[in-house]
Amino acid sequence: MVNQQTELLRWIPLLPLIAAAVHGVMIGLMRRSAPRWVVIALSCGSVLLSFALSCVAFVELTALPAESRFLVDTLYTWIGAGIGETRLAADLAFRLDPLSAVMILVVTGVGSLIHLYSIGYMDDDHREDKGFQRFFCFLNLFTFSMLMLVLGDNLALMFVGWEGVGLCSYLLIGFWYSDRFNAYCGSKAFIVNRIGDFGFLIGIFLLFRAFVEAGVPATLSFSEIERSFDAIRELTLAAPFWGPEWRLVNVVGLCFFVGACGKSAQIPLYVWLPDAMAGPTPVSALIHAATMVTAGVYMVCRLSFLYADAELASAVVAWTGALTALFAASIAITQTDIKKVLAYSTVSQLGYMFLAAGCGGYTGAMFHLVTHAFFKALLFLGAGSVILAMHHEQDIEKMGGLWRRIRQTGVVFLVGVIAIAGVPPFSGFFSKDEILVAAFTAHVPGHLWLYGIGLATAAITSFYMFRLFFKTFLGECRAPAHVRDRVHEPSNWVVKPLWALALLSLIGGMIGIPQVYGDSLHVESSHSLNNFLSPLFPAGAAHHLSHSTEVQMALAAVGMAALGWLVAWFLYLRRPELPARMAHSLGGLYRMLLNKYWIDEVYDALIVRPLVRFSDVMLFRVVDAGAIDGIAVNGTARGIRALADHGLKYLQSGLAQGYVFLMIVGTVAILGYLLR
Repeated sequence: MVNQQTELLRWIPLLPLIAAAVHGVMIGLMRRSAPRWVVIALSCGSVLLSFALSCVAFVELTALPAESRFLVDTLYTWIGAGIGETRLAADLAFRLDPLSAVMILVVTGVGSLIHLYSIGYMDDDHREDKGFQRFFCFLNLFTFSMLMLVLGDNLALMFVGWEGVGLCSYLLIGFWYSDRFNAYCGSKAFIVNRIGDFGFLIGIFLLFRAFVEAGVPATLSFSEIERSFDAIRELTLAAPFWGPEWRLVNVVGLCFFVGACGKSAQIPLYVWLPDAMAGPTPVSALIHAATMVTAGVYMVCRLSFLYADAELASAVVAWTGALTALFAASIAITQTDIKKVLAYSTVSQLGYMFLAAGCGGYTGAMFHLVTHAFFKALLFLGAGSVILAMHHEQDIEKMGGLWRRIRQTGVVFLVGVIAIAGVPPFSGFFSKDEILVAAFTAHVPGHLWLYGIGLATAAITSFYMFRLFFKTFLGECRAPAHVRDRVHEPSNWVVKPLWALALLSLIGGMIGIPQVYGDSLHVESSHSLNNFLSPLFPAGAAHHLSHSTEVQMALAAVGMAALGWLVAWFLYLRRPELPARMAHSLGGLYRMLLNKYWIDEVYDALIVRPLVRFSDVMLFRVVDAGAIDGIAVNGTARGIRALADHGLKYLQSGLAQGYVFLMIVGTVAILGYLLR
């Protein structure tokens, strides 16, 4: 692969960074806010320009031959440490290949729409402290961090972006920090992600150790790691106290996946994402649709050459994704907060992506990442439109009948629901079908069980999404009269971006339409997303099924979507009294789902409270107050005071004649020593 040098790529992340820096200087140093039009022009304009440059870079990339689609923008050597075989070097360099090209188009494209939507949302918000400029400062900084993550040419630069989106998620989730719960949710997201990031760092360190042990130059560059991968392929790592030796690539893959579990909210580190709904709704769309939560999926696909050779790590990725998809979908069934339903849906859909990646279907994972960005951003922003119309009411039990009052929001929200349910020809159908095919044809242990879990999750997804739509938009309005009389469609700043996302949710599947459907629909699929990305991924990742088998599998998936819709229609439109009866008859099972399996309570009892107690007793009272303050700080002061009181003070007479005499004696002694 030939490196094509360019100076274009640096400006894609730099423009949002400049906007964030200007906002930060004005707010933090000048203590003043810019006029509204300046904030909009700077924040939205920078991201739109980044999107335009991303399109230009994409065109330049596609003009290159398929075997050399690789643009590099190297600024300078960033890290240079060590000597000889232990030397480590990393450049501040950006790389654009088909994988990162897809990501920057999603981040800047969907991100631009979210920025535009945010103008209307923050204007319509009736909180006393809107923090308009501060909000856009954080959005720009978040966009910069995500672009650094996906454009970084090496693991070190990726980790900078990785930590940057973690910091920005903390700032945005806890944006209204005067509310104690919002601040808690931001802290929870930050801490849980640090747990995952620890695994990511260990993976980097182990990879460096592997290259040193193999006697090849250590590197963090993705292309260099792949080129030197054969040298570390068969290295093993002995268990510290027991058990057989593990292949190092499996250990490294598992460590990186721990980081992915934190960032992309997989079992057991998913608990931060539902609470991230405390932030403004545009934040939910930006974090949970197009950017941060997809970082783990992107990282696994970026290291596909490693995971393709690490069978154990890939199996763990696939099974974790499948179980997370089913687990989160089951929780979404009973949730009544409109944003919480979408949050658990996001966790479930991310599980789908990891299911595909673990099964070797890296193109399917990226395909679903793209379509999910379209329809989940649409659903979150649509939910924000509903919340504004309902004057910040989020409980769907207090909604209903909104179709007649906010028709535009209802139409676009329905498009998102149909897309995520996997109904053809909407985008979610094609990408979800690719994932199910990858699971069906995988060489992962229990792959048919994985396929069955994916199919069952498709039915549950359709059920809870149509339940959400029916309870929100159809039936009788259950809102109080004073709210019902004031329901209205939000401003065009809010509504217009929804139509753009609705169009993408409808036709977005065409970018990756498989050949089996392309022939039937007379659509040219030779330039599909699969063909664009496949040169980057291991050859064994491709699946081979007969035309009839693929059609049967597609029909099965559509059947599951239809089943979910039918059950939701029967329970919430045809017989709306049944859900309450079923909840009462199911008793403990219903309460378990409603309380999210009490996972947060278990974590709180087994981990959080013991750590807080340990910190209070041992770290604070014993180490901090006792050892550091009591011995090192105050103890030292008391010792010096005692020494002064009982000895040193008697050396001070206060007589100037005595001090002069001692100075003369000392001078004579020094001169005598020097002249002897």
